[in-house]
Amino acid sequence: MKAIRFIGVKQPLEMQEISIPKIGGRDILVKVKAAGICHSDAHYRAGISPVRPVPLTLGHEVAGVVERIGRQVTNVRIGDRVCLHYNITCGDCYYCSTGNDQFCEKVRMLGHYTDGGYAEYICVPARNAVPLPDEIPFEQGATLMCASATSFHALRKSRLKGGERVAIFGAGGLGQSAVQLAKAFGALEVYAVDIHEDKLKLAAQYGAIPIHGRKVDAVAEIKKLTHGKGVDVAIEMIGLQQTMQQAVQVAGVMARVVIVGLANQPLEIDTYNELLGNEVELIGSNDHHLHELPLLVEMARKKVLDISQMVTKTIPLDADAVNQALDDLENFSGDVRTVIVPASN
Repeated sequence: MKAIRFIGVKQPLEMQEISIPKIGGRDILVKVKAAGICHSDAHYRAGISPVRPVPLTLGHEVAGVVERIGRQVTNVRIGDRVCLHYNITCGDCYYCSTGNDQFCEKVRMLGHYTDGGYAEYICVPARNAVPLPDEIPFEQGATLMCASATSFHALRKSRLKGGERVAIFGAGGLGQSAVQLAKAFGALEVYAVDIHEDKLKLAAQYGAIPIHGRKVDAVAEIKKLTHGKGVDVAIEMIGLQQTMQQAVQVAGVMARVVIVGLANQPLEIDTYNELLGNEVELIGSNDHHLHELPLLVEMARKKVLDISQMVTKTIPLDADAVNQALDDLENFSGDVRTVIVPASN
């Protein structure tokens, strides 16, 4: 089968011909119908986050059709439409048993530590398959598995309550989901900060107050709009030192600041004035949980979460096209979400 693979840091991904993976008794083989391209994939190629083993097929936002099932599989059938939870876990350790499976002692993330979905087929444990309703296209279902799921988990970590104000830094794939989910969680006002007009316009369609980071001082503008109080929840989804600091600086009294974006520069904090003085909480949000995904998919099916405009570009399973999409992400330009649709599909 064809697969687009990571071959080394700062090297273009490469198309390779590899064997269709064999499945075990509890595994399924999925014919890939869609694989989203995430900003994390650009970080992997750049060496910000290490990939192993090398070479490795990237891609952790995956949706497709079950092609084969292992002899012990009972939860899915051949022909089922599924999207895939990207953390492959043991299911037995302390973290798995307490519902914190992203910290599994043996976790292997698709497209990071085991072969992912930039390919024609992928093998995963059957428990990683989340049913994908007919109402949701494969391209959109794929993005649910990272962009929307990461936003959902971050908002749950923020403990957002009805009537609170939220600032979201980054209006890409994660940010567009975060805007809608924050509204669904009861946010009174949601401020979306970005530097791209098209992304801000889309966020505004979802009910956000757009803040253009190149035209205004985002911190000063949000403080002005909140009459100096700041926000109750700030979520940073870009991974830049500047936006991480801005997320802290817009926090009001007893606010929660959730850091989601992967950064290669440290976050500097004025400990008293930005943290202790107002009892601001700084929270890290890492991935999401398997048990969160069925609810998220149902929210998308019922249009509580509108993902119809999340995928702004589809490309074939082509190394040049994928590398260009990653270049765009590294430069913080391009589309909200680009999704690979293999030509054989």
